[in-house]
Amino acid sequence: MNYRHAFHAGNFADLVKHAALLRLLSRLAGEAGPLTVIDTHAGRGVYDLTGIEARKSGEAEAGIARLMAARDAPEVFRPLVQAVARLNGGRGATRYPGSPWLIAEALGPKDRYLACELRPEEHAALRALMKARPAVETLCADGYDAAATRIPQAGKALVLIDPPFERPDDYRRIVQTLTAVRRRNRDAAALVWLPLKDLETFDAFLRDLEAASLGPALAAETRMRPLADPMKMNGCALVLLGGPPGMADDLATISNWTASSLGEGGQGRVYALSV
Repeated sequence: MNYRHAFHAGNFADLVKHAALLRLLSRLAGEAGPLTVIDTHAGRGVYDLTGIEARKSGEAEAGIARLMAARDAPEVFRPLVQAVARLNGGRGATRYPGSPWLIAEALGPKDRYLACELRPEEHAALRALMKARPAVETLCADGYDAAATRIPQAGKALVLIDPPFERPDDYRRIVQTLTAVRRRNRDAAALVWLPLKDLETFDAFLRDLEAASLGPALAAETRMRPLADPMKMNGCALVLLGGPPGMADDLATISNWTASSLGEGGQGRVYALSV
């Protein structure tokens, strides 16, 4: 799967991922101690929705533009709507915040954030965006390796894994990274984003994850349309490993609203994994 994010920034998958991420960060902030966040595939941090790529795909118009205009969006989307409005100075949505911008804005005074991006040009943009934030470190390196080696051995921690799925080994490396993270810090939480094209690919990943026996986990599927064409991204999924109580209801609300309001006969589904 080739997923250049400039074409897809602000689409339905970003709404699911970022609404869940902000809710998770908010819940983690209520727990004792400083938080360490590691983002394995951070991207450039902010995306221009007036650029050629975004205008060509039209995905932001079908995603964040509709969310910003919606009057029935659940409360769990409010932090994302507010973040987009704040980034744009309240003047519509011409720029969209990626996970680095959202995480950096949500950090507490003692929290730390490591943002990894392998592409040099994307990392250069990310480093420039984050240069005035002392709690943020950017790294032009393999994020899987960084998460496995840089996760603190104790304390509150979150790993965000959101690869472009351009490599055939991404699913395998996600499981390997989660295994390494949990070996170093059994209390670390992880949020993984995945595309939904066909069920067999996703189910195979879940089987591998369950075989790794990493602890309690939730899966949230946002099916935007029936999974009839494996050449299309028919939806997306989140897998939450560990994490604070209450996230199952949050994920269900996010998935159900996105699928039913923005999809084509879509539906959401949240369930526990036997891991």
